[in-house]
Amino acid sequence: MQKKYVIGLDYGTLSGRAVIVDCENGKVLAASVKNYEHGVMSENLPTGAKISGGDWALEAPEDYIDVLITTVKDAVEKAKVSKRDIIGIGLDFTSCTILPVDEKNKPLCSSERFKNEPHAYVKLWKHHGAQPQTDKITRLLEKRGEINNAQYGGKISPELMLPKILQIVEEAPEVYKAADQILEAGDWLTQCMTGSKKRAADLAGYKAMWNQEKGYPPKDFLEELTPLLTNLVEEKLSEDIVMAGESVGNLNKEWAEKLNLMEGIPVAATLIDSHAGIPGSGVVRPEQLMLVVGTSSVMLSPSSKEYFKNGIVSGVKGAIVPEYYVLESGIAAVGDMFGWFVDHMVSEEYAEKAKAEGKNLHVYLTEKASELKPGESGVVALDWWNGNKTPYVDGRLSGVLVGCTLNTKSEEIYRALIEATAFGTRKIVEMYKEANPDIRMIIASGGIAEKNPLFMQIYADVLNCEIRLSATDQTAALGSAIYAAVAAGKANGGYDSVEEAVKNMSHLKEKKYTPIPENVKMYNELFDIYCELIRIFDPNKTSVMSRILHMKQKNEE
Repeated sequence: MQKKYVIGLDYGTLSGRAVIVDCENGKVLAASVKNYEHGVMSENLPTGAKISGGDWALEAPEDYIDVLITTVKDAVEKAKVSKRDIIGIGLDFTSCTILPVDEKNKPLCSSERFKNEPHAYVKLWKHHGAQPQTDKITRLLEKRGEINNAQYGGKISPELMLPKILQIVEEAPEVYKAADQILEAGDWLTQCMTGSKKRAADLAGYKAMWNQEKGYPPKDFLEELTPLLTNLVEEKLSEDIVMAGESVGNLNKEWAEKLNLMEGIPVAATLIDSHAGIPGSGVVRPEQLMLVVGTSSVMLSPSSKEYFKNGIVSGVKGAIVPEYYVLESGIAAVGDMFGWFVDHMVSEEYAEKAKAEGKNLHVYLTEKASELKPGESGVVALDWWNGNKTPYVDGRLSGVLVGCTLNTKSEEIYRALIEATAFGTRKIVEMYKEANPDIRMIIASGGIAEKNPLFMQIYADVLNCEIRLSATDQTAALGSAIYAAVAAGKANGGYDSVEEAVKNMSHLKEKKYTPIPENVKMYNELFDIYCELIRIFDPNKTSVMSRILHMKQKNEE
């Protein structure tokens, strides 16, 4: 049979990429990456209008279109394959990343009326400006005795859809009223390409409080939250939900011409970017756990049981892996935290030494940190630089360093920050095992996993578990491509099941990170100290962090 190919699109926080993948073996033939022209906007809009207040993280939707057209055409050209042999497109996107659109699916921010209104733009996943609305939703669910229902999972995060929508309603009701739909950006792109109004179960189930039994939150709850939200589901959302590996629709004529592809090829349901790593790294069984480490981190593990506790959710059965729930949580800042430290807290002397050796500061600090033994620096950190997902689900929490003295060196703090993210990961994995005790294999992916052996060895030691690496550095994009092959089906050169597609298209590297016994012992002691710090700064017992944040916000007003 003639070789067939699929396109995987991966939209991250700062850039998007397209890959062309061989359906037979999962080989990535070509890739193209493009940064978002406007980046993450927290102070000014593209028009120059000022964004007032704090904790904004906005993006411009035209950047996503630019990435789609540019990267797909470039990747196809690089791969030197015929468009007639491309049988499907899959897509993943950061989530929950939302935007309001009009009846023609045009973003409201592109209109003259709303071009200077921040709430008309894309709210990125890490937009934490909706924390007050998050608290309001949490209080109402507690009052109704529903907070621990599977649909809500114990506590609400500002990264979910409803808090972001409620912020629009309360701060810019004219934007809410003008919106024909409020969409996840990933669903918006598939709707653009197909004209379909279908939405992905992965996005709806993990970020919009939707499940197969109850749908979205009930009308009486939304009305009690605020009357303007009473008809949110009927007016702004969609109950036409599509599972992972299924087709949202077919590429329409307009977009076939824009992308120089064949009209009618299937477009698979969108996955959350980190979730796409599940098929991309071959994690489809309960004994496996996928660890994605980049600017933040995500941990995912298939489970036969539901689990909703302390920021851990298991979503909708079949939304990511057929026949399974998938446990999800993560660390809100990993690479972002290391970047903060290197950009703002390292001396000029270190920068000059790194430059003299022809190394960037991350490499230089990693090498110096590698010379330290666990516990040698006497420094322990809490990894809450961008809030905490588990166990407190609170974007207002902040980082902590304990043990610093006048003799503390940069590499000691750098290592303590790496260790803190490993301790946070262990805390989450221990909770996962309450629902899924079979976990015994970790498969890692992401830029840091690929580039930083010290990071991976620390994780192996802290977790006391062997860690394998995905064979590709394009794990999410490959996962999206795999589901495109499933949406296309075997008759067209793809696959009829996720399991079969993963078996043929996903692979692991030979390299393994194995726990070092003496390090495991020391890290067990340090982990106990980390857990004690968690208890000390438990936001339910102390207001230290919230009071500090309140003082900061008052000074910004």
